[in-house]
Amino acid sequence: METFGATCIASPSDRTESGRAILHENPDSSGSLGIAISEAVEMAAQRDDTKYALGSVLNHVLLHQTIIGEESLKQFEMADDYPDMVIGCTGGGSNFAGIAFPFIGRKLRGEQDIEVIAVEPANCPTLTKGKYAYDFGDTAHLTPLVKMHTLGSTFVPPGFHAGGLRYHGMAPLVSQLAADDIVRPRAYSQTECFEAGVQFAKTEGIIPAPEANHAVKATIDEALVCKREGTARAILFNLCGHGHFDMQAYTDYFAGKLYDQDYDESEVAMALAGLPAVSAG
Repeated sequence: METFGATCIASPSDRTESGRAILHENPDSSGSLGIAISEAVEMAAQRDDTKYALGSVLNHVLLHQTIIGEESLKQFEMADDYPDMVIGCTGGGSNFAGIAFPFIGRKLRGEQDIEVIAVEPANCPTLTKGKYAYDFGDTAHLTPLVKMHTLGSTFVPPGFHAGGLRYHGMAPLVSQLAADDIVRPRAYSQTECFEAGVQFAKTEGIIPAPEANHAVKATIDEALVCKREGTARAILFNLCGHGHFDMQAYTDYFAGKLYDQDYDESEVAMALAGLPAVSAG
C-alpha cells in the first residue's frame, strides 16, 4: 500500500476516539478486526469524501463472494466430478461462504449431498466456543446489531499470524448454518497450521497465507482419514491467498519463535456478559 502512496497506520491508533479509548485502557493492545472496524467507521462517518466498504461478515458481502464457489462448480463440471467435502478458513465468514455456499445451496435443495467444514483459529474460536446471540460487529459499538456466533465485541484475541481470522464474531448466515448443523466448525492452533502450510508448499510449490493454512491443515487431516480407511473422496478447499506478504511469519516459525497462545476464557466470559439485551418484541 505504501508503494502506491498510502500512509499505513496500525490499529489501534491515536487518530480516532475509539482507538485512543482502547490504548488508554490497554497501551499494549495487539488490536483486532473489531477495533479496526470501529476506527474505520468512525473516520468514514466524519468525512464527506469517504465511505466504508465492508469486506466480510454481513450477508450481502458473503453473497458477492460466492462467485468463487460458482466458478468451482464449473471447474468440477469440466472434470466430470463433484466434491464430497468443502473446506474453508473462517474469520468473518466471507471467504468461507464464497467457496461453500453454492455447494450448500445444492445440498439444501436436495440436489447433491456434501460435507462442509469451517476452520477457525483455536485462540479465536468464534464458532466452536462462541455464543449464538445478538452482538455488535465492532468493538466501539458503532455498527448495527446482528445475530451471530460471538465471543463478545469487546474480546481482543491473542496476537497470532492469521490477522484476517482475528474477529470476535461470525457472519449471520454462516452462524445460522452452524446452528443448524449444516456446517461443521473446527479449530486449530497456529503452529500446526504453519506445519501444514510448509508441507503444502513443499508438495505444491505454493506458500499459503497463514489464514489459508487453516483450510490446508483440515484438508490434509481429512485426506489422511481417507488413506487410513481406504476410501476415495474429492475434497475441495479454498487456497484464499499466498504467503508472500507473510514471510516474517514463516521466518518466525522456522526460528521457533511462534507459539500457541490460549485465549483468556475469563475475558470471553466478561465480553459475553456485556452482550446487549435484545427484546423479543
